[in-house]
Amino acid sequence: MKNSITLLSLFLFFSINVCGQNSTQNQEESLGSIENPEIAVRINLDSITLPKSSEMLSENSFWALIENSLKETTNQEDQEIFLVSAIEKLTPQEMIGFRLRTDKLLFDTYNENLWCAAYIMNGGCSDGGFEYFRCWLISRGKEVFYNVKENPDSLINEVIVGQENYEFEGFWYVAMNAFKNKTDKELFSYIDYDRFVTNDENYPVLKFSWNIDEPKTMGVICPVLFKNLWK
Repeated sequence: MKNSITLLSLFLFFSINVCGQNSTQNQEESLGSIENPEIAVRINLDSITLPKSSEMLSENSFWALIENSLKETTNQEDQEIFLVSAIEKLTPQEMIGFRLRTDKLLFDTYNENLWCAAYIMNGGCSDGGFEYFRCWLISRGKEVFYNVKENPDSLINEVIVGQENYEFEGFWYVAMNAFKNKTDKELFSYIDYDRFVTNDENYPVLKFSWNIDEPKTMGVICPVLFKNLWK
């Protein structure tokens, strides 16, 4: 009888320990999922159908994201991080739309007058530099963007003493990086280029009325910037 009680006690002790270990393991796995939210939020596009898109994010939504990034950050690096994080919260369709809206704004500002302003402000401006200059312009917000689009000389209001470069290369990639982080896919694979044509492949051929070998011709286009910044 005594031996039977001893065996029963050992069995109960072993059962309780095993159950406790399983419970602890389940709790740890659950906490692990919470501590690694990326696992929970990553979208598996292999399991859903996402058609190619030509639909831009609405201007209101686009500029709201930009304005929030300006309010919450004080430098380009932090603004880039903020935007990637904010775009990751959008749907895949909206992330594509953010990129398409960016492309449209870049397309709309591809002109000789703004290139002249970029050349003066940066002391030179290549093709790539002009692209990143306009990315910087977009990153300054809706009001600045449309004021400059209307009058490039208004950029004098954005000049910071001691700053020699006005470009934002990282802005060009924020939507693509967010899409990659969220879906593990390349955003450009989901753009319908047959329908969306306002992109860099279709930039117009520019005819320049200013010439870097004749600097005064730049002063005709952007007299205020030229007077204050050209050396």
